[in-house]
Amino acid sequence: MAAKNLNGKDLRQLGFPEGKLLGAVLDTLDRHYKGKSKKHKTELIQNLLLEPAFYKNHPHFNEISLGLLQKEKDTRKPTLKKHHQPYRIYGVEGIAKGALDQMEIAMRLPVTHSGALMPDAHQGYGLPIGGVLATNRAVIPYGVGVDIGCRMCLSVLPSPVSILKNQLTHLKKILLENTQFGRSEFKLPLDHPVLERVEFNDIRVLNQLKDKAHRQIGTSGGGNHFVEFGLVELLNDSFGIAAGTYLALLSHSGSRGLGASVAAHYTKIAMEQCQLPKEARHLAWLDLDTEAGQEYWQAMTLAGDYASANHHQIHHRIEKALGEKSILRIENHHNFAWKEKDADGNEIIVHRKGATPAGVGAIGIIPGSMTSPGFIVRGKGNLTAINSASHGAGRVLSRRKAQKLLKKAEVAKHLQEAGVELIGSGLDEAPMVYKDIHQVMAFQQDLVEVLGRFIPKIIRMEG
Repeated sequence: MAAKNLNGKDLRQLGFPEGKLLGAVLDTLDRHYKGKSKKHKTELIQNLLLEPAFYKNHPHFNEISLGLLQKEKDTRKPTLKKHHQPYRIYGVEGIAKGALDQMEIAMRLPVTHSGALMPDAHQGYGLPIGGVLATNRAVIPYGVGVDIGCRMCLSVLPSPVSILKNQLTHLKKILLENTQFGRSEFKLPLDHPVLERVEFNDIRVLNQLKDKAHRQIGTSGGGNHFVEFGLVELLNDSFGIAAGTYLALLSHSGSRGLGASVAAHYTKIAMEQCQLPKEARHLAWLDLDTEAGQEYWQAMTLAGDYASANHHQIHHRIEKALGEKSILRIENHHNFAWKEKDADGNEIIVHRKGATPAGVGAIGIIPGSMTSPGFIVRGKGNLTAINSASHGAGRVLSRRKAQKLLKKAEVAKHLQEAGVELIGSGLDEAPMVYKDIHQVMAFQQDLVEVLGRFIPKIIRMEG
C-alpha cells in the first residue's frame, strides 16, 4: 500500500523552504489531513506555495500562509543602480583595477549612501580591502570582513631600549613562550569577562562558538598577524609622556574562529534574503530593522570586543614575563561597522574593511611592513574620506605570486640588512609584498596627522 504521508524531503522537493514553517506544515497535515491521499496533500501544498495569500483566512493554513508571505517579502532581489555614485579615491595610481571594479559595484547598491577608497586598497571579497562604504540602515557582513574587529594594539614599555640588543635571545624566548598563532592554543587559556557575555546564551550561533572562543582567547591568527618588539619614536607629548624613543610591543590580530564563523553564518543568511546579481552577490546586506540584522550587529560587536580581549591578554602575558607594566597603550580596529552621522546629521552605517577610523582626534596605528615603520596617527575628520584612513601599507603581490616570485635567501638578506629578527612567517608576508608605506602616508596627509613612528625589531608570526 502506497504511503499517504508527506515527509520533509517531499516538501523540500516541492519547493517548500527549510525552517520552522516546514515543521508546522507537517504537523498540520498530520492533525487535519490524516485520512487524505498523498496526491491530495501534494496538490494542497503546491497550491499553498503558488498562492499563499489565498490561504490567509484558511482555518488550518492561515499562519503558514502569513509566514510564506513574510518570507517572500524578506527574500529581495534588488537591482543595482545603472551608474555608480561618485566617491573619492586616495592614491589611485597605486590601486589595482580589481579593487576599483569592486568599489564601483559597491557604489551601485541601492542602500549605498557614500564611499571612499584608501591608498592601501587591494582586491578582496565583496568590498575591497581598504574600502569604506556608508549605507542606509543596512549592514553588509562581507563589507565588515571575515576577521571581525581585527585590531592594532601598541604598549609603550618603561624598559631601556638597549635590551633589544643586550637581551635579544631572552626577548625572542618571551615571544615564543607567550604567543600562539594559527591553530595553536594555550594549554591553560586565561579567563576574561567577554566570555561571560549574555550574547553567548541569547544568540544560537554564538552559543555554539563559546567553547572555541575560550580555547582560542589570547592567541593570534595566521597570515599577516604578528606580535613584535620594536622602538617607538614619539614626536611630541600628546600622550602625556615626554617625546623620545621607547621600547614598545605591537600586535595585530582579530577575532579568530569566532569572527570567521559569525561572518560565514550571517553572510549565508544575507545572500539568501538579498539575492543580488552575481557580480555583487558578496555585498548582500541585512536590514537593521530585521531580526537577522539585529542579531548580526550584536554578534559583530561581541566579536570586536573579543578581539580586543585577545590583544589585552597577549600584552598582559608578555608584560608579566618582562616584569614590566606599560606606561601607554593605544589600540584601534578595522573590519567593523559603526553607526555614525553624515554631514546633515543623519545616521549612516559605516563599513571599514581594512580601513582605520580617523574622525577628529581619533588615535590609530597604521603599520608598514617587517622592515618599514608603522605610524601613530591622529584623525583629522575628513568627511570626503568618511572619517577614515588606511589600515596599513597594502599588498602589491598576492600570496600566490609572492610564493612563486620570491626566494627565501633574498628575503633573509633583506631582513638582516634592516636589523630585523623574524620568528616564523612565510614568503607571502615578506616586506616586498607591500606598498611603500611612506608613499601611502603621503596620499593621506589630509586624513591624519603623524604623532609617532614604530620601528619593528623582533617579529613573531605563524610558523
